[in-house]
Amino acid sequence: MKDLFKKIRWYYLVIALGILGLFSFKTASTNYFEISKNLDIFATLFREVNTYYVDDVDAGKLIKKAIDEMLESLDPYTNYISEAEAEDFRFQMTGQYGGIGSMVGTKNNQVVITEPYEGFPAQKADLRAGDVILEIEGKSTQNKTTTDISKMLKGQPGTQVKILIQREGEGTLTKTLTREEIQLKNVPYVGMVNENTGYIRLASFTQNAGKEVRDAMIELKKNNNLKSVILDVRGNPGGLLHESINIVNVFVPQGVEVVSTKGKVKEWDKSYKSLNQPVDAELPMVVLTNRGSASASEIVSGSIQDLDRGVVIGQKTYGKGLVQSTRPLTYNAQLKVTTAKYYTPSGRCIQALDYSHRNADGSVGSVPDSLKKEFKTKSGRKVFDGGGVDPDLVNKQADYSKITESLIINQLVFDYATKYRNRHASIVPAKDFKLTEADFTDFKTFLLDKKYDYQTASEKALEDFKKKAEEEKYFEAVQSQYQQLKQNLTRDKQADLDKNKTEIIALLESEIAKRYYFQKAEYEMAAMHDEDVKVAIKLLNDLPRYLAILGKKQ
Repeated sequence: MKDLFKKIRWYYLVIALGILGLFSFKTASTNYFEISKNLDIFATLFREVNTYYVDDVDAGKLIKKAIDEMLESLDPYTNYISEAEAEDFRFQMTGQYGGIGSMVGTKNNQVVITEPYEGFPAQKADLRAGDVILEIEGKSTQNKTTTDISKMLKGQPGTQVKILIQREGEGTLTKTLTREEIQLKNVPYVGMVNENTGYIRLASFTQNAGKEVRDAMIELKKNNNLKSVILDVRGNPGGLLHESINIVNVFVPQGVEVVSTKGKVKEWDKSYKSLNQPVDAELPMVVLTNRGSASASEIVSGSIQDLDRGVVIGQKTYGKGLVQSTRPLTYNAQLKVTTAKYYTPSGRCIQALDYSHRNADGSVGSVPDSLKKEFKTKSGRKVFDGGGVDPDLVNKQADYSKITESLIINQLVFDYATKYRNRHASIVPAKDFKLTEADFTDFKTFLLDKKYDYQTASEKALEDFKKKAEEEKYFEAVQSQYQQLKQNLTRDKQADLDKNKTEIIALLESEIAKRYYFQKAEYEMAAMHDEDVKVAIKLLNDLPRYLAILGKKQ
């Protein structure tokens, strides 16, 4: 055992020497002795814990915990990727994995299919959203997490997996699926939202994202009536840097700087320019963003804005201006490490949080407005750094009503769509699908024995008033008035359903259409009801206003 720990200690000293060599070109201020000393302390501490701790310790878990906690003190994006996690990481970067092509979730402590992907084994075998997975290869799914189930369903392409499911109205069914290489689309939907406006939904930035956007734009341009285009990056968490450059290149001329990166290793600083001829650099363009638009999405929206190529509409973006690189480690492990910050063409960095300077409690602060710097777009418009991309036109999305939120949270919209799909073999094309009055009445009947409690803003205000009055000893004097107000505010769920009928029906129609036409239908129908899309179309139909926002003359 002592020989083993001598080797471990020697191993860490070798690592230390390696680190000294790796950073030998750095400034002399780096305290190399501190690095070597602390690695030696770590090795001896690990030896003592392993030898003398009262219970047996799992060496792998202990080291993994130490590594994770160390990296977490830097920023959320610098991560250790073990050999066991390499497949999941590959999926994040490429969008590829071996499996059945379906999302799974939990409902009432059961694992259910939530969304099969069109054209893949789950859909080919007629697995449907709402199907409960009872067994996989004869093993019960009881007490399994969605992560466990996902691992059981994944495997080498060409291998088979047998699944026992339960479906409402049909009982238990056995399905045998042949796994395939699953490649999720970066562009799940492209189409016309009206006679003159094309729409491209960009959901991710994995491999070939640029090609998919280019192909989508080429497809749209086959329509001779095309006069404008909307690129939707809302909820897109980002991905590969080079794909964001390729996407911007679809809309800007060759040789234009799209983004630059700057980090500690000056030799790695780089300016990235568009390399190819664009598909179209002239059509009026809108980019839709929200708080879920991050990283590569912000490169695209920020670059389009800085180059005055299009108007950004929606909500302020997330504010992730950090670039990660993957470094190989021993034993097939990897380190995803933040190596630089990226800068849009105007020179601004949109990183919102400063991870390099932490407060006494370990928290990080956002960049204060007083420290934000002003930059100029190509035509001289003012833009600012330090906190995401600010839209040219802010369009605050209206919140759902409390009853609608409750229906979503309690999965009752999902459940009714499951019931509808199992009773109707087919429906008209998604863009033409409409629920009837009879359908909405059926939905309300479906809800009669379901639990979906909620509290309105008025009810909450009344409860807050009661607590405050009790604290101040005034409640007895107003108790009768309080009871009367409470009675007047008593919710009538049936009335609330009718009052919010329009938004509820829109959700139901989208969820039901997705059961027949999959993800494509979801985006197609969302575009029909979407307020950001409506604002974008209105602007694109008003060319003088569009050009004025961009600081251009007609």
